[in-house]
Amino acid sequence: MDLPVDPRPDVIKGGFNLSGRVAVVTGGNGGIGLGMAEALARAGCALSIWGRDPDKSDAAADRLRAHGAQVETAICDVADRDAVEAAFEATISKFGRVDGMFANAGISSRGRVSFTERDPAEWRRMFATNVDGVVSTLQVAARHMVERAKTGDPFGRLVATSSVASVAGAAFNEHYGATKGALNAMIRAVAVELARHGITANAVLPGWIESDMTADLMANDKFVGNVLPRIPARRFGRPADFGGIATYLMSDLSAYHTGQVFVIDGGYTIY
Repeated sequence: MDLPVDPRPDVIKGGFNLSGRVAVVTGGNGGIGLGMAEALARAGCALSIWGRDPDKSDAAADRLRAHGAQVETAICDVADRDAVEAAFEATISKFGRVDGMFANAGISSRGRVSFTERDPAEWRRMFATNVDGVVSTLQVAARHMVERAKTGDPFGRLVATSSVASVAGAAFNEHYGATKGALNAMIRAVAVELARHGITANAVLPGWIESDMTADLMANDKFVGNVLPRIPARRFGRPADFGGIATYLMSDLSAYHTGQVFVIDGGYTIY
């Protein structure tokens, strides 16, 4: 019995060659977002980096251009829907298309506060960025991708940065975990709805990662002493550890892989 020939001859031959593709990475000027963006740049993907700090974004863009990538930046607070719309329009104006949207921008908890004492305003602040901001970001991209599919160009990649806090109880951090759990559920629904347009939707769940967001924790000897022994890989994650999954999800090789949560935590949640 002859096996069917893959109709995409560039898949096996080209693999992770992303030349001609355009991706947006929100929060792509540092941490996990920059780790994703750097791998995408190495694979030939053009990039739009969205962030709130222009100096930090400019520095990230220079770093990405060193890999030969086309890069533009946009000042954007994803909690501001109008800012998201404006940043997306600017990206389309520059590149003409967006093939992948990596909704990576997010905020973390402020201090150690009990659930019983949690200020409702803090819940709203967390959800405004980590849920509403991601929804806005993925929504503008999905609209564009669906319209493009209707013209005979069916391709789209939607990726949300979630967290292992969505699947493992994190005391004093229930509001953060709740936002990330919401993303996991949303991604599954979006994946089912948009698959007919050649659009995939997946979530990436980082574990404990060394970044600006976790710098205070990583400098806390008690935290390191308690957590590091629970990570089978015996190290904390690094932004570069997310380059592989970003490149895979952006490529043709992931065309049949959708609606999933990819846990990248050195084995923390299974140990």
